[in-house]
Amino acid sequence: MGEAAMLKLFRSIFHDTESSGRSPKSLVDEAIERAVDGTDPWLRGLTGYRRKLRPAVLTAIDHVVSLVDGLAPPRPATRGGYAHDPLLQAMFLSSAQMLQLLHGLLQAQAAGGPVCALLMMDLEQRGIFGADLHGETLVRDVPQVTVSFANHRLLDPCSEESETRRLLKRRAFDHLLSLALHRMVTTREIRKGLDNRHTLLRAKLDILQSGNWGFNHGTPQHPDMLAELEKQLAENQAQLQLVGSDDRSLEVAMQLLVDVLGQPQQHLWAGHKQLVVDRMGIKRATASETAQELQLEELYNAEGQSVVVTLVTIGP
Repeated sequence: MGEAAMLKLFRSIFHDTESSGRSPKSLVDEAIERAVDGTDPWLRGLTGYRRKLRPAVLTAIDHVVSLVDGLAPPRPATRGGYAHDPLLQAMFLSSAQMLQLLHGLLQAQAAGGPVCALLMMDLEQRGIFGADLHGETLVRDVPQVTVSFANHRLLDPCSEESETRRLLKRRAFDHLLSLALHRMVTTREIRKGLDNRHTLLRAKLDILQSGNWGFNHGTPQHPDMLAELEKQLAENQAQLQLVGSDDRSLEVAMQLLVDVLGQPQQHLWAGHKQLVVDRMGIKRATASETAQELQLEELYNAEGQSVVVTLVTIGP
């Protein structure tokens, strides 16, 4: 694959999913080629690779569209929104801290004006011993659990919610590809006798993840950084073409890709969690005037990773 084609791995698909019924043929064809480009381009050497991938790609497209469309509407990340939103109050110490952090992230991503973005965080729950009231008696050294949110990052900020959701669908599809590529990298049948190719696939996975490909990282995408990553990716792909492969390893790689895309709900899925947290960030058993029940949206993957997510709108 040439450099021009490789640049597409940092661009978007899902530009035409608003039509009714199954995904349009142009999108499916583009997603098939992206699945190959994003994993092992030597899969094109298999007879009928498009036919083998099409049912799995259709299933994956339907899954990521449903996944992203199922996200709750954006919550306003403003001073007024913070004052009336217990979840934002739990995620940030104050409205000022929220605005400073979010606008700092937007500035790093060169976004301007009001935007919609996916806010992604790590949920941290830690056991401590603290003081608590039992009736009117203050009791010390009570086992408690603190709830906090860390490593805030913004993904796909856009001026329109629909555009943010479109980019998130691409990101979810790409995350499935990165999971498939990771399985290829760790599969013995592909490594055996193909050490050079395995090393190049490993390097390719590292490059794609460094470019904020999928949900693994939330680092800003600076143009100069992406240009360097695209150059590295093009060189990596050129070396892969020279190394070659054999039919057995390609069949294994194809089956791994079909397994992930054909059963996407087992590799990337959304869930909900209810937590009752008081104003001091202490987890409680029941809701009260001082402890609100929080409804969390989470994303999980087959590698045991999970993140809390929520769409937000951020003013200028």
